[in-house]
Amino acid sequence: MKLAIGSDKSGFTVKEALKAYLLSAGIEFDDLGTTDLEHVVPYYAVASKVAPLVQDGTYEKAVLICGTGAGMSVVSNKFKGVYAVACEGIYSAKMARAINNANILCMGGWIVGPEIAVEMVKTFLNTEWCQDLEDWRKENMKKFAVQVKAIEEKTCKD
Repeated sequence: MKLAIGSDKSGFTVKEALKAYLLSAGIEFDDLGTTDLEHVVPYYAVASKVAPLVQDGTYEKAVLICGTGAGMSVVSNKFKGVYAVACEGIYSAKMARAINNANILCMGGWIVGPEIAVEMVKTFLNTEWCQDLEDWRKENMKKFAVQVKAIEEKTCKD
């Protein structure tokens, strides 16, 4: 799996810690956001660059970091087939994958420290949709996914 990662200025420090982890873990990634503090890219530009690349399958998943994670999530979710969730902890990162089938993890550099961010990314990347859910919940998730796709057809950009 190849991962996209990106941040604005507010998420830069956390993103750099994540890059160090990804390199040490042998996870292939591209940094598509702010790469130094002299050339800052705003959150909406990073998210609108990354989300279409997740949408078209260039990247299976992405991690985006801004101040709170909310901005990256809002912009990313404008693209059909992109499920971006702003998370503040390991459990929410796991459930974003298990329940919501999220393909973009968003987090806040003002909220999450580098060590927790690394654990969140590990969990996000190692959790599958419906993993560890009860059978009845798995069935509901599959039904809900169909309903979400129908909503997307009406509302999201291709």
